Amino acid sequence: MRDLVDIGMGRTARRTFELDDINIVPSRRTRSSSEVSTAWQLDAYRFESPILGHPTDALMSPEVAIELGRLGALGVFNGEGLWARHRNAEDKIAELVAVAEGGDAGATTRKLQELHAAPIDPDLLGAAITRIREAGVTTAVRVSPQHAQRLTPTLLAAGVELLVVHGTIISAEHVSNGDGSADSDGAPEPLNLKTFIAELDVPVVAGGVHDHRTALHLMRTGAAGVIVGYGSTERATTTREVLGMGVSMATAIADAAAARRDYLDETGGRYVHVIADGDIAGSGDLAKAIACGADAAVLGAPLAAAAQAPGRGWYWPSVAAHPSMPRGMLTLVGDDEPASLEAILHGPSHDPHGAMNIVGGLRRSMAKAGYSDLKEFQKVGLTVSA
Repeated sequence: MRDLVDIGMGRTARRTFELDDINIVPSRRTRSSSEVSTAWQLDAYRFESPILGHPTDALMSPEVAIELGRLGALGVFNGEGLWARHRNAEDKIAELVAVAEGGDAGATTRKLQELHAAPIDPDLLGAAITRIREAGVTTAVRVSPQHAQRLTPTLLAAGVELLVVHGTIISAEHVSNGDGSADSDGAPEPLNLKTFIAELDVPVVAGGVHDHRTALHLMRTGAAGVIVGYGSTERATTTREVLGMGVSMATAIADAAAARRDYLDETGGRYVHVIADGDIAGSGDLAKAIACGADAAVLGAPLAAAAQAPGRGWYWPSVAAHPSMPRGMLTLVGDDEPASLEAILHGPSHDPHGAMNIVGGLRRSMAKAGYSDLKEFQKVGLTVSA
C-alpha cells in the first residue's frame, strides 16, 4: 500500500525513499565472496559486472568505452556528444576544462553549449563507433528521443549492438527530453517508440522513468531494458532546481521492478531489465540499487574520476549542454593522483567510502548477505532508517 501523507488541505503526496534511507540486512548465512557472481546478461550480451558507463563526454571517449568493455562493464557512447561533432574532441574538452578551472559556472556552461552547437557529423560518429566495435567489445550508443530516427541508420551501419534511447523523462506515448524544445540540430516529430523498436534488429534500452506505470508502458514498447532515474548526482545535476522534478531512487527502482514482474506475468515470461541511473556514488549505493530490484546501474561521476577519463577529473551530465535549458554543471570529482578505471572497478582500494573496488564491494555485500548471484540478491532483506 502506498504511504500517502497530507501536505495541506485537500493535497496529498506519496512518501518515497532514497538509497540513503535504506539498509541491507545480512541473513543467517554468509559465503565467500569468491563464490559470488556479479554477471548479468542483456539480450544476447553478457557482462561480468552490472555497470554501465554514463554517456557523457566527461567520461566516454571511444577508448574509455573499449577499456570498460575489457573490464567487464558496458561503456555507453554518446551519439550526440563532442566526438560526433568535432575531429579534435580531446582538444575541445581541454578548452572546456580550462574555462571550468577559472571558476565561472556561467562561462563554463556557455562554452559547453558553444561546443555542442556544432552539427553532428555522421562520418565522425560512424568512425568512433567503428573504432569501439573493432576492439571486440559490446558496442552501445546513446541517442536522444528527438534524434533517434535520424541517427540510427548511421549507428547501424557502423555496427552498433545495443541502442540506448535516453532522455531526462521518457514515455511510451510521447517521447521527449522533458521540455519539448528543439536543440541546435532541430527536433523532428515525436518518436513512436513502439514502432521504432519493432523495426530494429538490435535491442533497445530506454529511459528514464520514475514510476511503475511509466515503466510498465515502456516495457510494452518492446524495450529490452528500462532506465530508472535521470542520472542525478550531487552538485552536477540540477534537474530538481530547474524542473522541480526529483527521483527517490530506492522507491523508483522498486516500482520499476514491480512493473517488470507484472510485465513478466502479462507476457508469459518476457523479462525486461531494470537499470538504475542516479545517486550511485560507490559500492554501497550499487549494492542497495541491486537489492531494490535493479539488474544493473549507470555510473557517471565515480568513473569520471579515473585517470583515463577525458574530462580530466571534471564531470558533467549530458543534459548540461542543453542549448536553452541546461540541467547540470561541471563538477570536479577527480583527485590530484587519479586511480585507473581498473582500480575503481576492481581494486585494490585505498578509499574507505566505497569509491574504489566498486565491483568488489558489491561482491562482498552479496557474500555477507549469503547470496551468490544478482537475481537472488534482489530478494535480500531491507530496513528503512528512522
